[in-house]
Amino acid sequence: MKRLSGWDVLLLNSETPNVHQHTLKVAVVDTSEFEGEASFEVFCQTLRSRMHLLEPLRYELVDIPLRLHRPMWRENADVDLGYHVRRVRVPAPGGRRELDGLVGEIAGTPLDRSRPLWELYYAEGLADGRVAVIGKVHHALADGVASANLMARAMEWPDAAPGEAAPDAAPARVSTGALLRGAVGDHARKLTELPDVVRGSALGIHRLRRRSRQRRTHPDLARQFDPPPTFLNHKLAPARGFASATVSLVEAKEVSKHLGVTLNDLVLASAAGGLRELLLTYDGRADDPIIASVPAATDTSRDRVTGNALSTMLVSLPVHVDDPLEQVRLTRLAAGIAKENHDLLGPGTVGRWLEYVPPTVLRTVFGWTSRRRAPNQLFNVIVSNVPGPRRRGRIAGAVVTEIYSVGPLAAGSAMNITVWSYVDQLSISVLTDGETLADPHEATEAMTRAFSRIRGAAGFAVD
Repeated sequence: MKRLSGWDVLLLNSETPNVHQHTLKVAVVDTSEFEGEASFEVFCQTLRSRMHLLEPLRYELVDIPLRLHRPMWRENADVDLGYHVRRVRVPAPGGRRELDGLVGEIAGTPLDRSRPLWELYYAEGLADGRVAVIGKVHHALADGVASANLMARAMEWPDAAPGEAAPDAAPARVSTGALLRGAVGDHARKLTELPDVVRGSALGIHRLRRRSRQRRTHPDLARQFDPPPTFLNHKLAPARGFASATVSLVEAKEVSKHLGVTLNDLVLASAAGGLRELLLTYDGRADDPIIASVPAATDTSRDRVTGNALSTMLVSLPVHVDDPLEQVRLTRLAAGIAKENHDLLGPGTVGRWLEYVPPTVLRTVFGWTSRRRAPNQLFNVIVSNVPGPRRRGRIAGAVVTEIYSVGPLAAGSAMNITVWSYVDQLSISVLTDGETLADPHEATEAMTRAFSRIRGAAGFAVD
């Protein structure tokens, strides 16, 4: 048994009927080198042979009696692959748009909390004999880093020795009394840690305020905690729309090196350019910079396959600026300030305080915010950039040619943009609710056009 962290519980209790809290991973597989016949049955056999490497897929949620503490994971729970692994078909002609439509449908339904919190879809019908494997995992179970590591374990890699199967252990059955005693003991430990948490937080706030006073107000950066109203910010519909696209990682690195910015700066600037185009289309104006919530990992260990070790930075996006190079410059400035603020406050500060927030309070607050017909009060959009594998993985000998990943939406914020690097490409994924865009591919197309404008302005050839 292991207790959920404060972040885990926040993500569990912020889920409502219209704000789902699962993440999605999509792997496109070239079956031409599949060992034997490429079939759903063979895929299930392959997954079953690797389940010993995927421990979090056997975690089951256990509530504490009277909800006196955060829930726990029961390890080694029984898993019914007949329920969790499902066979679906991509509509003809089996292109990107048809696959994306299927992913959107899968994203629009919540996970069953009475079972381990994941589902896997084997999607046939893609063009050229390919298949897609679509994973849906609750964010409480794994953040971006953990789920990336989990996906890596599910695949085969060149020169990697296969992991040995451990003997199955019976799922832990803990009595009500033991759960209550554990809750009381953990609460006592947390009380002894509270003075240190208070001191650390006070020091971080002092550092942040002092540095903020030293900086001059910049007219082209958004004010913290004051996101402007946009068409993206409203009460979410339960349905989801998904879109994907790719750009060359080599070309992106060329541009970032030439401009003297990080790859993350370039991703954020491309998002700003794409969002400007959408704002002009849907709002008819883009007069003010907006705010992006940018998740940041606090534990990037390659061995971590479960839990949430993260924080978030609020970054101003210069959607009010038309010049692409000025967008890059302002994005770099804003990202630098956000990173400095994050470090001054302390990356783990929010997570430490979440350990003390009762789950009932979280459910009440997030239930209220999800029902409000009001924008998010902290940010307009979520933008993530996740470094992925630099080598191609395989499933039963078949090469995984593309990987896409996207996180959930937040109440009052109807778009999540996630960029995942895989081998030689940047895979762009956009998740929206079912009512914000006429077509979610408007967002991916706008973002790729924004990247091309930046690349052209930097002096590189554009197709």
